[in-house]
Amino acid sequence: MEGYQRKYLRGVAHDMKPVVFIGRNGVTDGLNRSIDDALTAHELIKVKFNDFKEKEDKTEICGLIEDTHNCEMVGMIGHTAIFYRRHPNEEKRKIAVPVR
Repeated sequence: MEGYQRKYLRGVAHDMKPVVFIGRNGVTDGLNRSIDDALTAHELIKVKFNDFKEKEDKTEICGLIEDTHNCEMVGMIGHTAIFYRRHPNEEKRKIAVPVR
């Protein structure tokens, strides 16, 4: 994904509220189901880190989420990360990512 596409998605996500919260247990099966369901329903989601304050920990968890859910992190602001995964069904896609 190109930089201008990430910037566009961050702009779309600006007014969104986090839909998934990561607590002290980190990545669990329940969390993975929640992330997968949210990405399928919304394509673009915010994930809030409640108990992880170190950037290295958040970066590691974000990498794990990207690998597990075949999505891409488009930004992280403070304790909130933004993930995008295009819906596989063209008719159900809600976000049109610009292409140059």
